[in-house]
Amino acid sequence: MSTMPERPGDAGEADDMLDAYSRTVIRVAQTVTPHVAAVEMTGTGRNGRFRVGAGSAVVFTEDGYMLTNAHVVDGATGGRAVFADGSGTDLAIAGADPLSDLAVIRGLSATPPPAELGDAEGLRVGQLVIAVGNPLGLAGSVTAGVVSGLGRSIPTADGRNRRVIEDVIQTDAALNPGSSGGALADTRGRIVGINTAVAGAGLGLAVPINATTRRIISALLTDGRVRRAYLGLVSSPLPLNESLALRTGQREALRVVEVMAGSPADHAGLKAGDLVLSAGRRAVSSAESLQKLLFADAIGVPLPITVLRNGAMVDVIAVPQEMTVNS
Repeated sequence: MSTMPERPGDAGEADDMLDAYSRTVIRVAQTVTPHVAAVEMTGTGRNGRFRVGAGSAVVFTEDGYMLTNAHVVDGATGGRAVFADGSGTDLAIAGADPLSDLAVIRGLSATPPPAELGDAEGLRVGQLVIAVGNPLGLAGSVTAGVVSGLGRSIPTADGRNRRVIEDVIQTDAALNPGSSGGALADTRGRIVGINTAVAGAGLGLAVPINATTRRIISALLTDGRVRRAYLGLVSSPLPLNESLALRTGQREALRVVEVMAGSPADHAGLKAGDLVLSAGRRAVSSAESLQKLLFADAIGVPLPITVLRNGAMVDVIAVPQEMTVNS
């Protein structure tokens, strides 16, 4: 049996590539890990305090505010954070936003300095990212992978209530329970996402750090909550073929994967398979471009939406409702 001869330098080049990859992951892990805490959230009942859940959190301000997931703090009244160096602090909950699955908590005593927040708008599919968190209680765990998709939206269940988390990053960096609230970093050690494991163990998803989520974080810091409008769509960005691009004047649209029963989108007549081209007379090409339109001032205000359905342009009017615990 014959084999192809190795070209001179092939093995060395492979080693160099592996070393470069390893050096990058090690450097980012060393940069990010000190800013990521393992958190245990607790509630208060008639018999005293009880454990609600656990996850991770990322310090992002000098005075000890941390980002985590809304589902990590759901039902909690306080908690405890422990950092990689063994230091710890009790926690207070500043606010949570279930629609983005973001929450802000604050350390009540000294915390490590903040991590550097980046901007997920610059991410590209195939780009290397590193996740740092505390999966299954294993503190300071690091996984690496690539960005598998951008602008996703995912349905989540909370008892009988169903919600949609918009504009998430999909990555093949492994996440498991306990990873939720941890950091997703780029190769420069900047936090570009907050990991969420709500869709199931092993599926890598993260809430992006971008202009929209910075607005959400600011509202949580100021008011403890975000008044949000919602439509009830599960969607995914879709490039348009050349003929559709010429016809519509845009290169991307938002494909409706699912419409939540009883939601404003359902009442408006939107259907799975529709391609959302515009909302509020503005072109829609990603979950974020739609999400930007759904803050407090959109609640109860008719929103014109144009979709492509079975080759025909269809105009509908949706009336976004305020996001509540039952939405």
